[in-house]
Amino acid sequence: MTEHPTSFERPQGADPTDPRGALLRTPTPPPRPSGAPALPAQARTGEPSSAPGTSTSRAKGKDPAGTPVKPDTAGGSEHSQPSAAEPDAHRPRPAPDGIPAQPGGGEVPDAAKERRTGQGLPPGGPMPMRRDGDRLRFVGAATRRIARGIDLDEIVMGLCRATVPTFSDAILVYLRDPLPVGDERPTGPVVLRLRRTDRIPEERDTENGFMPALQPEQPSELSAVTAELCEVRPGGALNEVLRGVRPVFADSPAARAALPELLGEGGELIVPAGQRAILAPLRGRRRVIGAALFLRRPERMAFEADDLLVAAQLATHSALGIDKAVLYGREAYIADELQRTMLPETLPRPTGVRLASRYLPAAETARVGGDWYDAIPLPGSRVALVVGDVMGHSMTSAAIMGQLRTTAQTLAGLDLPPQEVLHHLDEQAQRLGTDRMATCLYAVYDPVSHRITIANAGHPPPVLLHLGGRAEVLRVPPGAPIGVGGVDFEAVELDAPAGATLLLYTDGLVESRLRDVWTGIEQLREKLAAVAQLTGPDHPPPLEALCDEVLDMLGPGDRDDDIALLAARFDGIAPSDVAYWFLDPEDSAPGQARRLARRALARWGMEDMSDSVELLVSEVVTNAVRYASRPVTLRLLRTDVLRCEVGDDVPQLPRLRQARATDEGGRGLYLVNKLARRWGATRLSTGKVVWFELNRN
Repeated sequence: MTEHPTSFERPQGADPTDPRGALLRTPTPPPRPSGAPALPAQARTGEPSSAPGTSTSRAKGKDPAGTPVKPDTAGGSEHSQPSAAEPDAHRPRPAPDGIPAQPGGGEVPDAAKERRTGQGLPPGGPMPMRRDGDRLRFVGAATRRIARGIDLDEIVMGLCRATVPTFSDAILVYLRDPLPVGDERPTGPVVLRLRRTDRIPEERDTENGFMPALQPEQPSELSAVTAELCEVRPGGALNEVLRGVRPVFADSPAARAALPELLGEGGELIVPAGQRAILAPLRGRRRVIGAALFLRRPERMAFEADDLLVAAQLATHSALGIDKAVLYGREAYIADELQRTMLPETLPRPTGVRLASRYLPAAETARVGGDWYDAIPLPGSRVALVVGDVMGHSMTSAAIMGQLRTTAQTLAGLDLPPQEVLHHLDEQAQRLGTDRMATCLYAVYDPVSHRITIANAGHPPPVLLHLGGRAEVLRVPPGAPIGVGGVDFEAVELDAPAGATLLLYTDGLVESRLRDVWTGIEQLREKLAAVAQLTGPDHPPPLEALCDEVLDMLGPGDRDDDIALLAARFDGIAPSDVAYWFLDPEDSAPGQARRLARRALARWGMEDMSDSVELLVSEVVTNAVRYASRPVTLRLLRTDVLRCEVGDDVPQLPRLRQARATDEGGRGLYLVNKLARRWGATRLSTGKVVWFELNRN
């Protein structure tokens, strides 16, 4: 069987203009040139092949001289029938696979004999269904094949492959565009789109077997379907056929009026005369969602009345399967969107650290879960690294995860210590419910001091991969899971040397039915050490490749839970790129700040930025010393940009406003907003920090 996409593009390995294609209205094969040898006939799928050396004339019941001979029932084709003149002409022949033999005998009319034995039909074509049992078995096999599909394309393909060539020689499947989902009520007009076409390749010489085409190439008659889109007009002939729901023969008055509307101008030319085409509406649970057109060649036996029942069964099962596929697709889309919005769309690029992440759901059918990761920039060029795991991997777990992640982001914005963040998360989980349990690890990295502070709430410990290739499981207090209540959390401060990589993960990476969590952690440590050896002791492995290698350690039975992975490469900020001062809250502080900034820029060879930096530093420091009661901090950081940070003990954040013409002040932040690349203000537990960045010249 050859499959054709709806756009009639050339399928791989086949030429749509080949005259050997499905020319439904061409009953006779092309002539063979004189002297060309006859090639052996090829059996249909499921038929026994002829023995080597057996001639075509012998298969037809004649010897090489043309004398009638008794057919060889052991090696002949399934559709080869004995002649009526033979004494055992009415003896039951072996039935196809799965079809029990039926007793024969007695004289039968010619039409009935043709249906029961296939005599009078051209060899090489599919046999018609001879009994009601054949139809029942075919419908059962076809519906099982259709039901195996999960998505839309699989179901439509199952319909096509189940019907061609057993039931029809070609099929066209139209579906609504767009397909309605559930109880949705489309407001626009009903539009049908040609979704798929399939046909039997007519590459079979009915007399002498398979032979190449000898005529000039001609377009396939299926290309006569010029309308890939069809709008169903209210009150039109096609609308009436679809509303009727029942399949109809194409030669009925209603179908003859509806086919030009469905197939487009000239498309009805592909429909053979007589009862050799069936138009079947596809009705889902609530509405008609498409139509299927079954076609037989003119030389084939016409459809019978019972075939309308077969088409109705095929259409019903296909439509219900399409309905389920559309609903499944919508649910998968909602799950994917929910998970995407719950997790960071992109990771930030804080100063002194590089980040990479991965997320894997527990299974293809469970696309959402309770695992999450996050990276939150903090004042002072620090960054908070968070990874957590809510119990379970369902929509409820994902909803709780989203609330906890939002709470963690809010708490991080307050610049609370890691143990305080976990304490407030524990209180929030208890407010969400008594059984809302989660594990979480919260770490804060300072690129200036090259230190990291970690607090843990029942989560697996992180692994630190040093620059030399040594992988170390960090010793952090285990803590109790979030949601237990009444438990104190403890933080530990550790070294974070430049070039090291910190790996945060959830237990789905290291724990499964086949291994316990500590065995998995040891395997993870060994995997990181092995990957680091590939790049040498002086070069850390690339972050993205490192994450992929870590996930490769998962075996076939290791995917029992969601997996969240966050890798942080500590580059840090060199002490020579940092300038830090304390300024007394006095009137002379702005002038002192300008002089200190000028000296630092001269030491860094950035004198051309002095004017802009001095102006902005003076404005921010002036605003700080006006209200501060304790010393003001001034820090300059030289990285890919020049960053200036001014801290004081006043928690109120400055507000950008438009100063009036008579105001003496209020223009400092306006200048900062105009001249700086970026600026902002962050509230701390001890006050606030106002910062701005300038591009390096």
